[in-house]
Amino acid sequence: MNPVKYLVLALPFVFASCGSGPEIGSSASSEVGTSELVTSEASNPEPATESPSEGEASAEFEDCVNREFPQAIVSMSPTATEMVFAMGAGDQVIAVDNYSYWPPEAPVVEDLAAWNPSVEAIAAFEPDLVILSDSGIQQELELLGVEVYVAAAAVVLEDVFDQMLEIGEITCQRAGALTAVTEMREKIGEILDGINLPEKPLTYYHELDDTLYSVTSATFVGHIYSLAGLVNIADPADEDGSSWGYPQLTQEFVLEADPDIIFFADAQCCGQSVETIASRPGWSELKAVRTGNVIEMDNDVSSRWGPRLVDFLATVSSAVSTVKTG
Repeated sequence: MNPVKYLVLALPFVFASCGSGPEIGSSASSEVGTSELVTSEASNPEPATESPSEGEASAEFEDCVNREFPQAIVSMSPTATEMVFAMGAGDQVIAVDNYSYWPPEAPVVEDLAAWNPSVEAIAAFEPDLVILSDSGIQQELELLGVEVYVAAAAVVLEDVFDQMLEIGEITCQRAGALTAVTEMREKIGEILDGINLPEKPLTYYHELDDTLYSVTSATFVGHIYSLAGLVNIADPADEDGSSWGYPQLTQEFVLEADPDIIFFADAQCCGQSVETIASRPGWSELKAVRTGNVIEMDNDVSSRWGPRLVDFLATVSSAVSTVKTG
């Protein structure tokens, strides 16, 4: 699927997720410092070095025995699918959308279209919980008596943790969700602490497709790059927000900005490579191309805000720490 379509379809929720929470639970977003995001006791009640205790697990088991919890989940959100499996609720999932192909054991149903979901197709599985990426068919499903959770797009890192804990509560996988969040916090903290930033901030360009759509710092993807200390060349192209953080740049714009690093996420969708980028008119003279700082990104990893966010940040960190200048 074209990554631009993937992201543009989520645009209304990128900016709305802070203002209106999901039908079940809510996620509060707030811009805080990196260290607070990773280690804040307010949002991480357990010490970062500890996993949930046996007592907590027993209490959760007792809670699950005494209340109904979903055992037939249909996930229509690729990111939520990754979250559900990471917290240990995979056995409760009976079907996922056609783009939820991670992890490999996810029960993908090709007829369950992620971006044009059919109420009838979903209801045919008789789910007791449906996880959606937007609220488009939420009311219709609820009229059928189906519980719905809307996994709105994250804006900042804390949204990711809040959403995982909410899903863990709903699915009765509280301990697993807490463990997954704790591990993510630890790994992200280690990655950020290990970044060797140069004295002068590095600039970057993130390419979504070969028509030069990009992201600004107002998006979740841009937010992650900001955590790594990078400056986004695309920000001036959408200062008024009219492109919702996803402006289409021009060849001239990129050439004039001359980024230190180019991250391209359009290898799979659009056949792009280091070689094709270098062969564009004038691009061979860009600093990033001349110094070998052109980095291929996995589109799925870099466009989702689930557990593999750690892999995305690790790739960015490696690029920053080993950047070549000249």
